[in-house]
Amino acid sequence: MTGPHKTPDLPHHGHHDRPGLPEGHDPYLARQKLAEPSVCKSCGVVWHTGRWQWLTRPAQAQEVLCPACQRVHDRVPAGYLTLGGSFLAAHRAEILHLIQNHAQRQAVEHPLQRIMDQEDAADGLLITTTDSHLARGLGEAIHAAYRGDLDYHYVQDDATLRVSWRRES
Repeated sequence: MTGPHKTPDLPHHGHHDRPGLPEGHDPYLARQKLAEPSVCKSCGVVWHTGRWQWLTRPAQAQEVLCPACQRVHDRVPAGYLTLGGSFLAAHRAEILHLIQNHAQRQAVEHPLQRIMDQEDAADGLLITTTDSHLARGLGEAIHAAYRGDLDYHYVQDDATLRVSWRRES
């Protein structure tokens, strides 16, 4: 499959590759419809026409905590991206730049897709995200730019995705 975030040699995996999960399952998404307009009291994203959007704050909007800010508050990531290998060590600044640019582009259209944290891990770097799609997209972007080994693993009965990328030399 080709496209802006797909590489020809990587298969696309959707909800069908998550056994045990109903489509769209995420415990942080609203269980009931929010009143419109609603605004996140932490980041300012607006719930309008059935989705979160970056808009000017409407007058008399109900204040809520959006799912992304709730995840950050609870420290419960939806995505984990682990990067490792000697190539990462040699090209760390470039790879971090690619990650930040990709995350910023995604956040424009998908306000709930954010990087939560970035920390050094035993053999590289661990990046946590508020949305599994962002973790997957970051992994695919790094793989498209630098190749290496890319792997995905959905946690059974959860909306959590673990992505790992590794390249030696």
